[in-house]
Amino acid sequence: MDLALLYSGGKDSTLAALVLERFYDVTLVTAHFGVTDAWQHARDAADAAGFDFRALELDPDVADDAVEKMRTDGYPRNGIQHVHEHALEAVAALDVDAVADGTRRDDRVPTVSRAQAQSLEDRHDVDYLSPLSGFGRGAVDRLVNAELDVEVGPSEEIPRSDYEAELRAVLADEDGEDAIRDVFPDHDQTYVHGLR
Repeated sequence: MDLALLYSGGKDSTLAALVLERFYDVTLVTAHFGVTDAWQHARDAADAAGFDFRALELDPDVADDAVEKMRTDGYPRNGIQHVHEHALEAVAALDVDAVADGTRRDDRVPTVSRAQAQSLEDRHDVDYLSPLSGFGRGAVDRLVNAELDVEVGPSEEIPRSDYEAELRAVLADEDGEDAIRDVFPDHDQTYVHGLR
């Protein structure tokens, strides 16, 4: 069975792929808007972890809508959620049996409700899987430390491969670099260099 997993090149989505590979033919899919070449970091991480990879370009209007939500809200949550939902729809439209992401139990964003998951499954005739949804951050970190070679650091220093990097680029292009600091809180990101 073919499964497309939304992939950032970070620890959560890589761990999700490791959990699912026993049951599915996993392809890691990085959704992007063509704004930057940041998706290439995800390709490198997928190669290092031994998974097939695909880049999927999304509608750039969705990035504009997301940035407008962020600008209005003053924080990234609703904009990232908007893009994640669009990305899941795009991946579900591929010729696959299942779609997945690396969302954890304690993630604040993105999240997928039970109703959203069921709607996605019904409309696209796919299974939606969130293999880390029962895992908290501590459990994920322990599993990652045992299985993956991961770099951790501030968002500005770690190669970011998901749509957050492009949303930051769009925001900076339209409103200047200071807008990124105004909207995005300081937080660490991860980047997978390979398996242990």
